[in-house]
Amino acid sequence: MITLKGLERYYKNGLNKTFVLRNIDLTIEEGEFLTIMGPSGAGKSTLLNIIGMLEEPSGGEYHFFDEPVHKFRERKRNELHKHYMGFVFQAYHLIDELTVYENIETPLLYRKVKRAERQVMVADTLDRFNIVAKKDLFPSQLSGGQQQLVGVARAIITKPKLLLADEPTGNLHTSQGENIMELFKELHNDGVTIVQVTHSEKNAQYGTRIINLLDGWVDSDVALDGKVASS
Repeated sequence: MITLKGLERYYKNGLNKTFVLRNIDLTIEEGEFLTIMGPSGAGKSTLLNIIGMLEEPSGGEYHFFDEPVHKFRERKRNELHKHYMGFVFQAYHLIDELTVYENIETPLLYRKVKRAERQVMVADTLDRFNIVAKKDLFPSQLSGGQQQLVGVARAIITKPKLLLADEPTGNLHTSQGENIMELFKELHNDGVTIVQVTHSEKNAQYGTRIINLLDGWVDSDVALDGKVASS
């Protein structure tokens, strides 16, 4: 699904380069549940954003389903992101002025899904997440756990091939976080490829593989059967 070769991300300051990611070689197979870990400043979120086509690499190659993403213009990357990916953020990123129903519906509007089909898809999603009673509420009227549920519902309503999650339980109580991780496990069992960034060893155990970043490098790459993963 994804192949990264010699991927770099740096920022220029005059003649100097400050590296965030260095020489990243990584392969993610369809159906994996990959966890990216490492200390603050290791480059985790930057790597996730590049995989999610929200940020450009400074060098190296990125292939997505054999498409050379590193050669694409922003418009083409946005199209790939819109049609193949869902993103779950730590800070929820719900639109305050929209109801739960409208927030979940938004990705379908971007895809120009017809109204009748949208209504069915949103109704099914509300039911699946057990939030039908919340559909007319605004984000400010929800708890953190409920807001993140809506965020996940919005991310998966288009049935993405790839779900990206940046510290998805970081702002939640333990039980709320466990609910989100169990939901991710269910989605993975349904065939969704997941890449999550987390500091939580417990959350990492839901996945099939863990890579650790250190100072922008891949420090280790281990499958959860204990074997070193090939990438």
